[in-house]
Amino acid sequence: MKKLFQVKIYIALSLLLFILLAGTLTYKFAFNFSFIDAIYMTIITISTVGFKEVVPLTNTEKIFTSGLIISSIFIMGYAIAVISEYILSKNDLGFLIQKRVEKKIKKMNNHIIVCGYGRNGQQAVHKLLAYKKPFVVIEKDEEIVEKFYSEMVLFIHGNANEDEVLKRAGIDKASTLITALPNDADNLFVVLSARQLNKNLKIISRATEETTLRKLKLAGANNVIMPDRIGGDHMASLVVTPDLIEFLDNLSVSGEDDSMNIEQVPFEKVCPQGKEMAIKDLDLRKKTGCSIIGYKSPEGEYIVNPEPSMILKQGSKLILIGRPFQIESLKQLYNV
Repeated sequence: MKKLFQVKIYIALSLLLFILLAGTLTYKFAFNFSFIDAIYMTIITISTVGFKEVVPLTNTEKIFTSGLIISSIFIMGYAIAVISEYILSKNDLGFLIQKRVEKKIKKMNNHIIVCGYGRNGQQAVHKLLAYKKPFVVIEKDEEIVEKFYSEMVLFIHGNANEDEVLKRAGIDKASTLITALPNDADNLFVVLSARQLNKNLKIISRATEETTLRKLKLAGANNVIMPDRIGGDHMASLVVTPDLIEFLDNLSVSGEDDSMNIEQVPFEKVCPQGKEMAIKDLDLRKKTGCSIIGYKSPEGEYIVNPEPSMILKQGSKLILIGRPFQIESLKQLYNV
């Protein structure tokens, strides 16, 4: 729609330029007017303001001027209509989109808010889409909002630093906030605001400088990610332990079809009755082919390669590894 309006505007402006040049050149070279008089005659003619002509016109000049007036009426009318339609439609379209987004957000619960749609923000959204998690993106750049808006990616146009914008994104009902703004100070301000608005919110923040990491934690961030440091560590690891890193790279957790190798399962999925059981009693290996490689206790402690005799506690999680078809079997069996 936007491109169609742009084409119409380009056509309207081209017609206006054409008629201005045609009138000026004709008065100048065909009727021997001076350059200033030619421009003046063309402008007062196409604008139909009714000023007197610079010199008395011959019959030929009168016929040309009459044709120029008629042509300019249609061209000016077309240009005004196109520009007005574009302005009104753009405002109406943006208003309707925001209303539709806010209506959908009101129905959301335990959704994720992503602040910033740069490189890191887009990667986060890609992962959330793969896992079919409900989310909304806050982005202050209007061009980015218009370019990437779709039914799958809901945008709130505004500055994530402002409490009102966070409220429009449904922060009071959200479960998680990811702030991926390029500036550490902006991320810090978002974390402070978000923690004040929702005490139970899980906050994940991006950071660039080491000195900011502790400040973000103090402000209320649960996790702080430094993409540059992670990238550097990964490249160095490819030198020190290349085979191990390549193997780990092949373990996908993207959630895309036929590519997942690792999955986490909460206690309530494997023990739907709420009864605490030992890992060996679940017999997950026999049922799905997946192997348990990790356990997260209700207190947040991680245990690698837990013992078969370990009792699963309420609020805990299991981390499993398997081939794509085994992971799919796990998801179908336990409705993960």
